[in-house]
Amino acid sequence: MDHVDAARPAPEDRVAEPLTEYIQRFTRRVRDFDRRRPLVWDLHLTGFWLTAALIDLSAYLNGGRRYVAHDLDVPSGLLLALSLGFTVPLLWRRSHPAAVLLTMTPVALLNAWSGAILQAAMLQLLVVFHIALRLSLRTLSWAALLVLTPVAVSAIRYGDQPTWEQQIGAQLMSVAVAALIGFTVRTRRNYTDALEDRAHRLETERHQQVRLAAAAERARIAREMHDIIGHNLSVITGLADGGRYAAAKSPDRAAQALDAISTTSRQALGELRRLLDVLRDDAQDGTPTAPELAPQPALTDLDRLLDGVRRAGLPVRKTVKGEPTLPEGRQLTLYRVIQEALTNTLKHAGPDATADIDLSYGAGGAVTLTVTDTGRAAPPPGHTGGRGLPGMRERTSLYGGTLEAGPRPAPERGWRVHLHLPEESPQ
Repeated sequence: MDHVDAARPAPEDRVAEPLTEYIQRFTRRVRDFDRRRPLVWDLHLTGFWLTAALIDLSAYLNGGRRYVAHDLDVPSGLLLALSLGFTVPLLWRRSHPAAVLLTMTPVALLNAWSGAILQAAMLQLLVVFHIALRLSLRTLSWAALLVLTPVAVSAIRYGDQPTWEQQIGAQLMSVAVAALIGFTVRTRRNYTDALEDRAHRLETERHQQVRLAAAAERARIAREMHDIIGHNLSVITGLADGGRYAAAKSPDRAAQALDAISTTSRQALGELRRLLDVLRDDAQDGTPTAPELAPQPALTDLDRLLDGVRRAGLPVRKTVKGEPTLPEGRQLTLYRVIQEALTNTLKHAGPDATADIDLSYGAGGAVTLTVTDTGRAAPPPGHTGGRGLPGMRERTSLYGGTLEAGPRPAPERGWRVHLHLPEESPQ
């Protein structure tokens, strides 16, 4: 059975030690300064090794190198030249490490041939480190040969104490360690760069997802606003026209039309208010849309929709087959498609038009909807540029469905909207 120690903090809750934080912060500052002014660090490092080489030279001249050097009578001028040849090129070790090693190689060969054996020759390993850090493995292989060649020259010229195998083996081990350190630092840098690149790409993708979500939300709001305002204004327009004609001959019918206009207007305002409340809540605290605030009619509201359309002067007949067992999202899609189809009929079908709605429910959430009218065969020019038909297709495509809209085939008159939603995919 797994056991969790409550007293032990989680990895993400652990705080770095103050000394560790100080070292990391100091290291970052040094790296940032080095990126901005690389020459400063190069001058300091070159000056440090030049000073060390001159100190070693002084010890050599005072007899401190008699157990290492093969020849103690090397001119002091040549020793100074060798010390400068090993240290001054280090100034370019990061930008041109291969060229620096090529420059040091004649100096190293002269150091070995003369028998001076200055300790500054070990600075070639620092150049090997930078070659492993920045250049290819092929360049590193010939760099290792260049570093080993002076050792072989010294072993051949001055005998076998220690043996040349030991000298070359020790130098080869030193080259391998320097190269291994270079590869380790290189791998760490590549890994850090990969993490930074991944973090940058994830941040970019997150911003893109936010923009896509905002665009999708704007499209959803545009569809809702179009469905709410377009339908209710069409109903109000139809009621107002009927009330105007009835005012002179039948004041009671005109009063009924005014009551219907009032009811439809309040309903539209209520839906718009709920939609605006959702927008205001999202803008203030960024929380997801609350379902109880969203204007999401269901199939149970379909009769109220049809009553409003009938009061506006459009006779509607509804036929239903099967039992409606649909989730809320599919119910909203059906409701909005029916609303849009009837709104277009009110706007463009003309007088004496009628509408028929055929709903057929299948298993697994499948449903087929057909809305037909007997008005004009096509909407007037310019109608296809609105959000009505595109909005219906967008809603349908969310559930993998298909939607067809167009004139009814001859000899029938009117317009036909056919929707089919397939069965829901198993989760």
